[in-house]
Amino acid sequence: MLDRRKFLQVTGAGAAVLALGACDGAAQSQDAEPQADEPEEQPAAPVEVRAVALKGPTAMGLVRFMSEVDSGNLADNDYSFQIVASPDEVTPLVAKDGVDIAAVPANLASVLYNKTEKGVRAIAINTLGVLYICELGDTVQSVADLRGKTIYASGKGSTPEYGLQYVLEKNGLVVGEDVQIEWKSEHAECVQAIATSEGEAVAMLPQPFVTTAQAQNEKIRVALDLTEEWDAVQTGDEKSSMVTGVAIVRAAFADEHPEAVDAFLEHYAESVDFVNDNVAEAAELVGSYDIVAAQVAEKAIPECNIVCITGGDMAERLSGYLDVLAEQNPEAVGGSVPGDDFYYGA
Repeated sequence: MLDRRKFLQVTGAGAAVLALGACDGAAQSQDAEPQADEPEEQPAAPVEVRAVALKGPTAMGLVRFMSEVDSGNLADNDYSFQIVASPDEVTPLVAKDGVDIAAVPANLASVLYNKTEKGVRAIAINTLGVLYICELGDTVQSVADLRGKTIYASGKGSTPEYGLQYVLEKNGLVVGEDVQIEWKSEHAECVQAIATSEGEAVAMLPQPFVTTAQAQNEKIRVALDLTEEWDAVQTGDEKSSMVTGVAIVRAAFADEHPEAVDAFLEHYAESVDFVNDNVAEAAELVGSYDIVAAQVAEKAIPECNIVCITGGDMAERLSGYLDVLAEQNPEAVGGSVPGDDFYYGA
């Protein structure tokens, strides 16, 4: 997944060589010409790396990385982290060089690329889709079963709307005719709507809110995973994935400190593996960083599709996803899809 570089390399030093030879039984000495010592390559000096992530799944994969830094176990670079609540807090940090690496919604990465005139690059997909169709009951087993229903959802004009519409259209369902969507301002309103409906309504909810809602009402059932439904309609050689979050880096920082970017990605990948393989321990870390409550995180992590996808795989999945968004609304990606230079290491 990640072509990890080794940053500590030591080259052998040259030394003067004394050659001894013998001729006709008589010992003769012959001094070899001294060779100049080759300079040893020194380890790269630590670099300040400032990172920011959003509360929720986009930050969950970082918790082991952050914990190791806070414990003093990672000192190859000078890492610092911020956890913020809204994408609106990230944009000015990136635009004003207040941060070097940021975990942001996938479409915001494209918007920032256009807004900063190619000033950022995507270095990893950190979260695949986290959207689910939920219901009270057992009537929805496939996308086709959504025909005739009303879907309560939050996130109109953003990636949840575009992702849902894409899946519906690929399954032959026309919004406004075959399926009705009623937009709410908050996820809690969606849950309340299906709780008071007569059984024909469903809700589109993201993780970890699905887990929170199920804790409040155990009758809420996850009917469809929209990430799986997105993958199911992919055809041809060029395939996309539903992508929730990506990590981006300032282009100037990447050009000046590529070793630091690669080191960050290596630690990030290790952190993601830890979170997925050690859910209970990772959930405690998630709670300690006030991302979401530990008990919610423990149930939600397996459903959050936390990943660290880099290089060409990242480029194929992310570019395809951004193409889908741009077809529905170019402004969702900042006016146009990024060029090849957007994809770090691809």
